[in-house]
Amino acid sequence: MTTPSLLILPGDGIGPEVMIEVRKIIDWFGAKRDLHFDVAEALVGGAAYDKHGTPLHDDTMARAQEVDAVLLGAVGGPKYDALDFSVKPERGLLRLRKEMDLFSNLRPAQCFDALADFSSLKKDVVAGLDIMIVRELTSGVYFGEPRGIFEEGNERVGINTQRYTESEIARVAKSAFELAMKRGKKLCSMEKANVMESGILWREVVTEVGRDYPEVELSHMYADAGAMQLTRWPKQFDVIVTDNLFGDLLSDLAAMLTGSLGMLPSASLGAPMANGRPKALYEPVHGSAPDIAGQGKANPIACILSFAMALRYSFDQGTEATRLEAAVERVLAEGLRTADLMGPEGGQPVSTSGMGDAIVAALDASI
Repeated sequence: MTTPSLLILPGDGIGPEVMIEVRKIIDWFGAKRDLHFDVAEALVGGAAYDKHGTPLHDDTMARAQEVDAVLLGAVGGPKYDALDFSVKPERGLLRLRKEMDLFSNLRPAQCFDALADFSSLKKDVVAGLDIMIVRELTSGVYFGEPRGIFEEGNERVGINTQRYTESEIARVAKSAFELAMKRGKKLCSMEKANVMESGILWREVVTEVGRDYPEVELSHMYADAGAMQLTRWPKQFDVIVTDNLFGDLLSDLAAMLTGSLGMLPSASLGAPMANGRPKALYEPVHGSAPDIAGQGKANPIACILSFAMALRYSFDQGTEATRLEAAVERVLAEGLRTADLMGPEGGQPVSTSGMGDAIVAALDASI
């Protein structure tokens, strides 16, 4: 049996230090669960630019195309703000998404009971929250042509084009319906069909795809109304599917319902490879946080939960993914807190490595 392959791209800022904690988890699964991975590591973002003059070397891109999954830390930082747009650290991440054709971005928003007080919303509104936003990731206004800044008469005009093909909508819709079938069999599609032709097509195509999933309850909502409903009563949703721009906005909004970006993972999935697994990139939602890099303050949980998503979606290890998620929940219930999780009720402060060690100990207790 072939050992599943994983390419780790720690990146910039706190990326390398949270990835160290993920390596502890990977080592634990090898030692205690006989679950081994062929792990390689490479540079991305500013770290790659510093060495290669590009945010993603061609060799790294080629390796990313070959492995079963990619796990990325974070990219960017003020050190690179003055670089040309074409070589900014974020371009490395965008290239990975585009060339791997990772069209389906899964952004869970789960509120652990121990952290319900951290949300800006009332506890009863967010306690037990567990929703999934599926964002189309490789088309839409971020990639449409024409785009750019042009001279028009006596002034400049900025142009971005919202563009979707029927097949692009259909494949992300299918991804969302498949996910809904494994969860609560409820899917809400969000767009702006009232003012955008692309929204009209989006609604039509999602409805057509839905005919193949009669067990899933499909609803439609304008994206601005969806934002309002997410803050009003988020637990009315289970799976939400939306386009690239609205997905960017709505997933960040949903993330903050949980109280901390340091807690949230994500998965970006593409078409199936020869082995039947989708091409996949996993990454925490948080940024590179250069202001706390190297200080032991970073919360590694989002990156650890991103690995849990890899266990579930790339390595067919759903039981072990649940084990890891339960270990995280146990540590939080015991009151352990990195700096971002220290609220008015306090808790036991731990460093980045301390949190990783505690999760490993909780895993030990699970067997």
